[in-house]
Amino acid sequence: MVVAAAEDPSVRLARRLRTLRTAGLAGERITQNDLAEALGVSPPSISSWENRHNPIVPPPDRLEAYARFFATEKTVAKKPFRLVSSSSLTEDERTRHDELFRELTSLRDGAEGQQPSFADVGDPFAGNYWRFPPEQDITIVSSALPPDYLATMPYTDPDAPDYVDLYRFADLDALLELHGHIRAANPVNHVKVCTPPEVRADDYTSHLVLLGGVDWNTITRELLVRLDVPVRQLPRESEDVPGGFEVDDGDEKRMFSPVVRTNRGKETLLEDVAHFYRAPSPLNDKRTVTICNGNYARGVLGAVRALTDERFRDRNGNYLRTRFAPDSSVSILSRVKVVLGEVLTPDWTSPDDLLHEWAVRPA
Repeated sequence: MVVAAAEDPSVRLARRLRTLRTAGLAGERITQNDLAEALGVSPPSISSWENRHNPIVPPPDRLEAYARFFATEKTVAKKPFRLVSSSSLTEDERTRHDELFRELTSLRDGAEGQQPSFADVGDPFAGNYWRFPPEQDITIVSSALPPDYLATMPYTDPDAPDYVDLYRFADLDALLELHGHIRAANPVNHVKVCTPPEVRADDYTSHLVLLGGVDWNTITRELLVRLDVPVRQLPRESEDVPGGFEVDDGDEKRMFSPVVRTNRGKETLLEDVAHFYRAPSPLNDKRTVTICNGNYARGVLGAVRALTDERFRDRNGNYLRTRFAPDSSVSILSRVKVVLGEVLTPDWTSPDDLLHEWAVRPA
């Protein structure tokens, strides 16, 4: 007797995803392009996930989106088809969502470990937002503290026995948070960390991640001139001037500034403004540039944590994916609350935190 070999788990998952789509919903035919647009991914991603000969395993958040899409007929009520929010599901639809998500997750668990489950390399929004295509270089450029600041700090003299090299960076909180996250998400990529004066020619054409603004990060200042984004950071002329972000909103300009309270001559930061920007790089259109910025260091940290904080990164990442097309240039200004010195991660789905958004697709 000949016993048939068990079907590869990744093929079973690919077959199930294709069956979901081709079966349609509420009598509506669903093409790969339709589903890709609703899920905020590229059509080749859908094709690769359904490929029964060489399937790519989707990340978990994509399977949740599948479950939410096929749990309700609301998604195909009109064209273009759209992914609805979880809060809009009825009790029966929620049950259907949960059952389907468990099924797809179980199939994925069986496939995991058999092949790399990298997110779609052509889609900057796929899976983890800080995951880049394998083996492509990533350069994190963090603002450098000015020499007069370093002169007043201990352990910043290279000749000192207790010299600490990292003290030269201005946004250490944000840098530590982001570097660890990027290294974990991109284990086969080369990740370089440097200050603006240390950037070399090859770094400019890698995936550039810029921390800090126009005052101390000259690369941020230079690239913002080259980028078509209607947000401009006003430089801080002194430590007493909080600065802000000016937005071109049609025929008018809007200003967003941090909130600082002065009590008995001491200033306390209550709210900062964070700017997150992601776009194809103007220096290499096969790579990206990402800017995480704020008026103060806490704003920079807030911009970073929006997509690294495990309590908010999926929510904010899903907001980007469902709101904007995958290849869009995206700008988000958000409020960063500071409570007793602690930075609260901004929630881009909250009208109280989201100050301004802008996006444009390449021509």
